Amino acid sequence: MRFAAHYLADYKKESLLAPLFKMLEAIFELFVPLVMARIIDVGIANNDRVYIIRQGGMLIILAAVGLAVAVTAQYFSAKAAINAAGKMRSDLFFHIMKFSRGTLGEKGTASLVTRITNDVNQVQNGMNMFLRLFLRSPFIVFGAMIMAFTVDVKAALVFAVLIPLLGLFVYLVMHSTLPRFKRIQEGLEKILLTVNENLEGVRVIRAFRVEEAQNRRFREETGSLYRQQIGAGRISALLNPVTYALINLGIATLLLVSGVRVSAGSLTQGESVALVNYMSQILVELIKLANLIILLTRAVSSADRLSDILSTDPDERIHEKEETPSDTADAIEISDLSFTYPRNRDKALSDITLSVGKGQTLGIIGGTGSGKSTLVRLLRHAYDPVSGSILLNGRDIRSIPDQDIVGMIGHVPQKAQLFYGSIRYNLELAKPDATEKEMWDALEAACAREIVEKKENGLDEIVQRGGTNFSGGQKQRLTIARALIKRPEILILDDSASALDMLTERKLRDNIKALPWHPTTVIISQRASSVMDADQILVLDGGECKGLGRSEELLHTCPIYREIYSTQFELKEEA
Repeated sequence: MRFAAHYLADYKKESLLAPLFKMLEAIFELFVPLVMARIIDVGIANNDRVYIIRQGGMLIILAAVGLAVAVTAQYFSAKAAINAAGKMRSDLFFHIMKFSRGTLGEKGTASLVTRITNDVNQVQNGMNMFLRLFLRSPFIVFGAMIMAFTVDVKAALVFAVLIPLLGLFVYLVMHSTLPRFKRIQEGLEKILLTVNENLEGVRVIRAFRVEEAQNRRFREETGSLYRQQIGAGRISALLNPVTYALINLGIATLLLVSGVRVSAGSLTQGESVALVNYMSQILVELIKLANLIILLTRAVSSADRLSDILSTDPDERIHEKEETPSDTADAIEISDLSFTYPRNRDKALSDITLSVGKGQTLGIIGGTGSGKSTLVRLLRHAYDPVSGSILLNGRDIRSIPDQDIVGMIGHVPQKAQLFYGSIRYNLELAKPDATEKEMWDALEAACAREIVEKKENGLDEIVQRGGTNFSGGQKQRLTIARALIKRPEILILDDSASALDMLTERKLRDNIKALPWHPTTVIISQRASSVMDADQILVLDGGECKGLGRSEELLHTCPIYREIYSTQFELKEEA
């Protein structure tokens, strides 16, 4: 639990006061059997009502003070656990937000969501109960045993035999369940991933009518998790009955021993009752301790998983010493670029070489899986090249800080992504200090002005989660406007006009060419019409460069481009 202790260290006062107040409660509780013994041996034996009332008042005072310190202890433990878990969750979130694309893909979204929610809750519950019981329960167990020895040594030997047996059993249960709870958390991640995939791809699932196959997959995974939980639960469930059985066996043995000693006159009736009360206290505390151990077993498993995330290097990329940009260099220079995704043997890109001057347009075309989006990720330094180099304005991309790359490049991804809020909020994500004129200019350039003008609230129109209240083409144009508003030096359009009609796409390209700051534009598309006016076109197939030049040249020199071009334009003529 070093991981949790690190966060509790920020709340030392609460973390110390909680167990201390619980210790006070335990001390008051240990005096109760002695008071009861006096009531029996003195008050009842002598028929002294005054003494009984006085000792009864003492019991009420002990109970009242015990309640007060118990409530105080629970307040401090809850405060420490909640605040520590909040800081833990915050650290996890901000650490995950630093993950590069490669690290994020390796860990998986489902796993990260499970850890920042379920695992943090498990650790929070573990910290809360640990602060409340880790001193109190052992203190009462051993305190009751010591108090029993002060009452009668021979009868208290039952305690000395029983407690080590219980300790051994608890250890065996904990040792057996810890790896099982780790597997349960992993199974939960797997189910979350399945649910996530099914919710996002529900239209595809229905279109291909594979609902039953997905249901069967879900049932298999939940069934596996069910069996794991049942297995761990059965072992954990042994704690309470075995503890009860051993303690009750101890009480029966204690009654037998103390009964013999009472008959012999070596032990009073009150002392015998006190010994039984101490044994009952041990029973209650051991039950609490057993449940605490089950909870801590889960918390330790979750803490290990959280520690694994926080100890993961968020960025596996190389960051070299910062270089000075050159005014005379090309905007983009790629030399002998090759790349292979982690844990994949096949090259996604092989020996790509090209240069794009400032203000020029590069078109990238190719079939599905040809490496177009991979090249875009490398241009944004989402990954490091395996070999070769990428220069932006004469600087190696590995020497440019991420925040500078974000400011330099305006990227419009394949899947248009709008965030819940307003249109204004989505534009301000790219430029928080943007004026209304800048917003309208960006919307005009992205052919999205009419979309906003038709909305009742204009820029303040609400955007639903995922932009579900806008069509695919509207989302794409608003996403392009968001990229344009920060006036990037390099604009990357990654198949971002796929939902636009030909006329709107043509107008969009004309607007981008007419932008006053003349950005270098990279257009990725499967449409020949989208890239045919580019200054140069890169034709990719299987991650290799199959052609580089203007459209007229490629029609004569590149069979792949000629096939794409002729197929699309033949279809257009037939239509």
